[in-house]
Amino acid sequence: MVGGNTRIGVVTFPGTLDDQDSLRAVRLAGAEPVSLWHRDKDLKQVDAVVLAGGFSYGDYLRAGAISRFSPVMETIIDQARAGLPVLGICNGFQILTESHLLPGAMLRNNHLHFICRDQRLRVENAGTAWTSDYEQGQEISVPLKNIDGRYVADERVLDELEAEGRVAFRYLGSNPNGSLRDIAGITNAEGNVVGLMPHPEHAVEPLIGTGRTDGLAFFTSVIKKLVTS
Repeated sequence: MVGGNTRIGVVTFPGTLDDQDSLRAVRLAGAEPVSLWHRDKDLKQVDAVVLAGGFSYGDYLRAGAISRFSPVMETIIDQARAGLPVLGICNGFQILTESHLLPGAMLRNNHLHFICRDQRLRVENAGTAWTSDYEQGQEISVPLKNIDGRYVADERVLDELEAEGRVAFRYLGSNPNGSLRDIAGITNAEGNVVGLMPHPEHAVEPLIGTGRTDGLAFFTSVIKKLVTS
């Protein structure tokens, strides 16, 4: 099986909700899923890491702000800067911004309500470690569920993201949370760290989530990247 020797870790923090879904997505894509605990600095020799969705530490202070100081994040931050592929989904995206692995911040949705729906996205960057199995401009649909999902940054950062092609995904249709420039996900300059608010791990089997498998390519992309690099 392609990727059968690839190990992808999924971190569980107190309040994480979607770690099991992410582990299942990794398995369905063909890699070995590895559970990682927030208090353990050891990444167990994984080849990539997923920061799953949920409400780590109850989203006290700010969403992701406390998790950023968990022992596991010390290792993840160092290894991400050295090239380790890291995907942050929803709360994981919030943790990536709090960790300064990705720029900007996540604020409360502009309508101040929790939102849960299938969301259309456009793939803006198909050149990252997590998006190479998509086509540039491809439209996909994955579930979205958040209350602190509004992506914000100053104009200089936004212009830089646009100019460097680092907007990875953009919302299509009505903007669900007021994110600036309809940004649903971004990447770092090197393309190994990607964060997005929608949940690709809930769109990997035809019988659950959206009833489509549009999210599976996140996980097959990183496997192919790892086995060919």
